[in-house]
Amino acid sequence: MTKLWGGRFTRDTDASVEEFTSSISFDQRMYRQDILGSMAHARMLGKCGIITQAETEQILDGLKSILTDIEAGNFTFEIALEDIHMNVEKCLTERIGPVGGKLHTARSRNDQVALDTHMYMKTAILAIARLIHDMEQSIVEVAAAHKEIILPGYTHLQRAQPVLLSHHLLAYFQMLSRDFDRLAGVWQRSDIMPLGAGALAGTTFPIDRQMVADELKFAKIYENSMDAVSDRDYIVEFLSFASILMVHLSRLSEELILWSSTEFSFIELDDAHCTGSSIMPQKKNPDVCELVRGKTGRVVGHLMAMLTTLKGLPMTYNKDMQEDKEGLFDTIDTLKFSLSVYAAMLKGMKVNADRMRQVLDDDFSNATDMADYLVRKGLPFREAHSVVGKAVRLAIETKRNLAELALEDLLALCPLFEADILAALRIETCIEARNSAGGTSFAQVNLALEKCRHTLQRQQAMIETYIQGNI
Repeated sequence: MTKLWGGRFTRDTDASVEEFTSSISFDQRMYRQDILGSMAHARMLGKCGIITQAETEQILDGLKSILTDIEAGNFTFEIALEDIHMNVEKCLTERIGPVGGKLHTARSRNDQVALDTHMYMKTAILAIARLIHDMEQSIVEVAAAHKEIILPGYTHLQRAQPVLLSHHLLAYFQMLSRDFDRLAGVWQRSDIMPLGAGALAGTTFPIDRQMVADELKFAKIYENSMDAVSDRDYIVEFLSFASILMVHLSRLSEELILWSSTEFSFIELDDAHCTGSSIMPQKKNPDVCELVRGKTGRVVGHLMAMLTTLKGLPMTYNKDMQEDKEGLFDTIDTLKFSLSVYAAMLKGMKVNADRMRQVLDDDFSNATDMADYLVRKGLPFREAHSVVGKAVRLAIETKRNLAELALEDLLALCPLFEADILAALRIETCIEARNSAGGTSFAQVNLALEKCRHTLQRQQAMIETYIQGNI
């Protein structure tokens, strides 16, 4: 097949090289962005008098027909044409004749692929922003539905202090909220229009880059043509955002896996989000959680691969940059799956409040509250810590919990104890006492839920701006 760039070559490209260098197997998903970008470019060429209006209309009609055929599944992509850009341009020329070759005036594949990727990224950001918002909404709904449930909080995976389940869940809301804000930063760096940079140095034709940016709904254009074709910062930022988000989902996965185990029995995941064993009929495995946890390493790997690819590249475009897309596309797909399934899974899980309470009634999660009690009686905290440590040891030795120790036992350890110690050790008292800003008290959690709802409203407004910024 004659290459569109083959004028200076005397031999056909080796078939193995064609297959190795081709990107059409994965970049064909950018067909819509490529065609819409080409249509905007054609209109600009016509308006600037670089091609005639009649030629512009011919090109636009041809591109529309190609878009229709691709979306109807009536288009064959060819490896020999390397990428989505060449496949579209070759088909255009076949359909409308030599005038199709005028479409590539004043542009290069370098700025064309950059444009397609920026446009595709903006579409992906919109979709992922919606999914983050949906998952946050699920967290708020589940937290609000279980506002009164108390569970043990952990440090070092050891029971530490009692917390409200809603407080625990809203910690993940805060993580996702930061992820949303990071994604907003990626939007800003993606919302820059590179077309018109040419291969690297700009073009000799009197083009109107701002016209193209306006039509394609970009906030601004690249100020430097070399930067325009070589910049992949926005992809690195997206992969970094995605890695952090997946780490958050992985941490949640780990907790759901633990909580749903027989040893914890804090929750039960819905059958729709679990699988069974091929040999053990009793098994109900949290495979979705495990798969999300596993895919986290895959996304982090794409970030490392992109950074490694870019670190030694000279300006401006190098074929290495073709490696930016497979990891990017896979990451986008992974995030979409993970976020959508998690939003549904959280809503479907059952909470075993009785089991959580049983655990709390049988441990020493209220030990810090006993120490705080003594501090309020005037004992320095370090001394109070030592007294309570001895009380815990006594309880362990006598197979009791702190609330079951007799007042006489406690007075033998410290004369500041009084009969009101039992009320201070009640789990509900421990919760309500932590009323500092951001704490786990009922009042603070109610306030946090209200703040989360305001955050969701703010995010929805941002999503609306992303909708307006996409074509």
